[in-house]
Amino acid sequence: MSRIEQLTDLLRQEPGDSFLKHALALEYIKIADDGQARREFEELLDKEPGYTGSYYHLGKLLERAGVPDQALAIYEKGMAIAKAAGERHAYNELQSAYEDLAY
Repeated sequence: MSRIEQLTDLLRQEPGDSFLKHALALEYIKIADDGQARREFEELLDKEPGYTGSYYHLGKLLERAGVPDQALAIYEKGMAIAKAAGERHAYNELQSAYEDLAY
């Protein structure tokens, strides 16, 4: 059973588990299925906008897809959420990605 199949099975049992959803999106990135990875990240962030680690990965995915404006918007949204939550590490990581792309 592949890692994607394992995570999908676990998500059927625990559909609200954001960690599993995030891990599944990362697995799709590993096999170069950026479209499915994007859908997984977007679904996750729609349900749990405070899952700050996903903003970075979604932003990087959007950069690779050639849509820098969308990536910048994701980084900005993630920075605002991380700042409000006091998640300094996540904020700094998103800010760095934003600045690398914007400047």
